[in-house]
Order: sequence, then C-alpha cells, then structure tokens
Amino acid sequence: MASSSESERKEPVNEQMVANMYGALRSELNQIYSKITELEMEVSEHSLVISAIEPLDPSRRCYRMIGGVLVERTIKEVLPAVRRNKEGLEEVISRLNEALEKKKKEISDLETKYKIRIRKPDGEAKEEDSGRKEGAAQGVLVGPAGES
Repeated sequence: MASSSESERKEPVNEQMVANMYGALRSELNQIYSKITELEMEVSEHSLVISAIEPLDPSRRCYRMIGGVLVERTIKEVLPAVRRNKEGLEEVISRLNEALEKKKKEISDLETKYKIRIRKPDGEAKEEDSGRKEGAAQGVLVGPAGES
C-alpha cells in the first residue's frame, strides 16, 4: 500500500493538485532557506565568541547561558563547548544544504514534467492600470485619511 500512496503523490490527477504540490514544495524550499540562514547567523555568533575569548587567559571567569540560566565558568571550560556547538551547527547546515539541493531538483523535475511557468505577481493588467509603476514601488507610509 505504501507504493500506491507514493504513486498518488507522484502522479496528481488534475491541475489543482499539481499546483498544490508545487506550492507545498516551494514552501518547504523557503523553510529550508530560512533555517539555513538562521543557523548561519548562529555559526557567525559562535565564531565571534570564539575569536573574542580565545586570546584570553584560560583561567579567567566567563559566563555562559545554559537553558535560560546564566552560569559562571572559566574560559578553559567554555571554549571547547562553544567550538563543539559551532561544529554541530555547521554539520546541520551541510545536511540542510543537501536537503535543499534535493528539493530544488524535485521542483525542477516537477516544472519540466508539467511545464510549469511562474507568473510575475505584477501582471500585465497592473501595468495598464498604473502608468507610473516606479512611483508605486517606493514604500511610502501614509497616515489615516481625514488628518492633515
């Protein structure tokens, strides 16, 4: 039975199912991108911490946040843990990059199989309605109507 559910997922019956599947894949792709970005920021923070405390005396006191609690330790105790965390994050990022490549390939296969083309959100109808397209794209904040 597992193979029949896989074939249903691989072979949608109508155009709406193809669109839903494609949307779900794009959503998953965006989630992976955002998680990779978040983890890369954490790796960068770990690198900053490592570069800041590495040249200091190993017996010097430092504080580390563990599960929402600030704990006093020495640099000698904290530095290896920060390095391990950084390496773990880098490993997770590499796995997410592999998943990202698989997802991209799955999306491109779906695009070629069903001849999917992405429409621009600024359709031709909008271009006809607004002659000044450049002015509309400049984020201007306007207060409520009636106030002067």
